[in-house]
Amino acid sequence: MDCKASRPSEFGVSRLNLARSLLNPEDSVLVVTIDEREVHRLALLLEQVFAGRRHQMVSITINPKGTARPNEFSRVDEFALFVLVGSAVVPGAPASGQAAEVRWRYLRRNDLESVRGTRPRQFYPIYVNEQTALIAKVGDPLGPEDPLDVPKVADCVPVFPIREDGLQMEWGLTGPTLKRSLDAGFVHVTVGQHNNQPYIFSYLTTPNIKKIATGELAVTGTRGDGSKIVVIPAGKVSRPTSVWRDRSHDAGAYGTSLLGTLIPGRRFPFPKSLYAVEDTIRFFVKDKPDAVVLDFFGGSGTTAHAVARLNHQDDGRRQSITLTNNEVAEAEAKALRARGLRPGDPDWEALGIFEHITRPRVTAAVTGQTPEGIPVTGEYRFTDEFPMAEGFEENVEFFELTYLDASRVEVNLAFAGIAPLLWLRAGGRGPIIEQCVNGNGRRKPYAWTDRYGVLFNCDRWRGFVSKLPVTATTVFIVTDSTTEFAHIAGELPGHLDVVRLYERYLTTFAINER
Repeated sequence: MDCKASRPSEFGVSRLNLARSLLNPEDSVLVVTIDEREVHRLALLLEQVFAGRRHQMVSITINPKGTARPNEFSRVDEFALFVLVGSAVVPGAPASGQAAEVRWRYLRRNDLESVRGTRPRQFYPIYVNEQTALIAKVGDPLGPEDPLDVPKVADCVPVFPIREDGLQMEWGLTGPTLKRSLDAGFVHVTVGQHNNQPYIFSYLTTPNIKKIATGELAVTGTRGDGSKIVVIPAGKVSRPTSVWRDRSHDAGAYGTSLLGTLIPGRRFPFPKSLYAVEDTIRFFVKDKPDAVVLDFFGGSGTTAHAVARLNHQDDGRRQSITLTNNEVAEAEAKALRARGLRPGDPDWEALGIFEHITRPRVTAAVTGQTPEGIPVTGEYRFTDEFPMAEGFEENVEFFELTYLDASRVEVNLAFAGIAPLLWLRAGGRGPIIEQCVNGNGRRKPYAWTDRYGVLFNCDRWRGFVSKLPVTATTVFIVTDSTTEFAHIAGELPGHLDVVRLYERYLTTFAINER
């Protein structure tokens, strides 16, 4: 399955036609997010290019408080347009016959609009017994007092809503409300990973508590801390709606702030919530661990980051392909020109979107370290909770797309330019066969990695076949002869993906359309 995610400010028919040619006609989804100024134009273009396909639009609340606009309505949402191709459908959650736990909300607020003092009654100590890890007492709200000056409780540690970076926030509930939820079994306690937050609290929201009374949700047991296990009953399917109001989709808290945690001091306009993108993709690849996700408007790299999280959750092998340019923002470009710099200059390119934002963001997410080599602070939330400093077990490569001179697109002159494409075709794992010549400049007869091989000289096919690794999945044979290709392919095991690689690589990789 190929799930295409993109975020353009404007679309053209030619670009949509190219996207259509890349989609798997048997099972794929095109997803485009856009604001209200262009959504209607885009919807008409999608109807034109993808006539006969199933279309749907979803409103996503990305800023509950709204982005102020002079003399206009404040913007709180953006729109996601879906085109379902082939057998692709919007799944229910959970599937029939399965029960899934309901998502609980974190007690500590994390958005910058909820720093200490915004709601005076919601900064208070929660005393946790260090032996049992249970809440022993909910303290009184603090005024200007220092958290270190709160009264002591025997065998307990006072916990405040303080982020890992030291910023003092607020709890999501007042003390009395938290006590009532705690007594009812709707507060869950887990051990944290940071001194500022030695324990993490989550709670079941009031709407979900009401659903227990109506039978929409069910209590199936009790955890060791006294909190109830609440699930969607088996056999009942919760249909996703066309309006998404999840707190996790807040672009300020989980887009801008999260990006600032990964690459401190670097700014990107309106990055999307990591969890909004993750949820969008999950609908269509949850049961497809080998899906390919293409984002041809890569921006800050949120899609690649989201796919890494999805793979972490179920040991998936999904591939994420992200494309972006290296444009410099208009204001920065003006300042650089004033310094006498031009596109192509190292100082100019260093501030481009790819070099300044996308590459370092993806690198920080995977390695768990900022560009300065400092472990990333904070923890991932929702669905999959763990320290961001742990990173991901992902194989990442960065490539530059360039134009090749057609007259030079020959085996010995252009192989390095197409080498990454062969690696991607072979699954994008392990090392890349980067050259067709050895250290002396002589052409290699063939080359192997543990995943794929390339036969450059068909006269040496016997040696090539004899060196076939048992782990290999893909073979490339460089020849213009159909007969020669068929003969060598017949000598290879049937489970291999055998690809004919023309001597003129433009012929191999051109998108052939009628």
